[in-house]
Amino acid sequence: MTLPFNLDLDLFAGLAGLVFTLMIFSYLIGDNFLFRLALYIFTGVSAGYIAAVAFRQVLLPKLILPLLTGSPESILLVFPLIGSLFIFMKISPRLAGAGRLAMAFIVGAGAAVTIAGALSGTLIPQVSATINAFNLANGFVGVMINGMAILLGTTLTLIYFHFGAHTQADGSVRRLGVIEILAWVGRFFIGVTLGTVFAGVYASALTALIERIYSIINLFG
Repeated sequence: MTLPFNLDLDLFAGLAGLVFTLMIFSYLIGDNFLFRLALYIFTGVSAGYIAAVAFRQVLLPKLILPLLTGSPESILLVFPLIGSLFIFMKISPRLAGAGRLAMAFIVGAGAAVTIAGALSGTLIPQVSATINAFNLANGFVGVMINGMAILLGTTLTLIYFHFGAHTQADGSVRRLGVIEILAWVGRFFIGVTLGTVFAGVYASALTALIERIYSIINLFG
């Protein structure tokens, strides 16, 4: 009796997931060929998928097809086309210097986007959250506890990254004693933050592990 195609495909996907899971878990007994093979396959598949998505959703509709239509606006697309060709030249060590200009433009644009994202997505919301914590509408007790905790955490963490120092009489370079004490307290807030982040990462990894175990049990069930 021939099984339906979708059932065969699900069975193949389940077996492939089981095999790759065991290959990854083989790292528990040490670095080995199976673990490296799984990493190479995942890396190759990811690179191929990203290349396919970039070609289908970026290069083809926004560069190649507009150039083939010959519209007046397509003249401006000559510059990204030239930049793309320069980047491809980095494959050859002899022609890699031609891609520096395009790479410099990409790095500069990426740095500008990163700085703007850090300001609008991290720094400004953090300042706003610190200010809103002192809203008396939340109650005096809430302001004194939550507001002061946020304010102290923000201030002491910034002080921890203060690297201004003075030369001492013995020739060593140290920060002021008050700055050292406040920086030590700021280290406590940084430790709590990193511990919280680690707990979130551990919980995500544990969830993925449970999902894999459930998939294996479901496959044999």
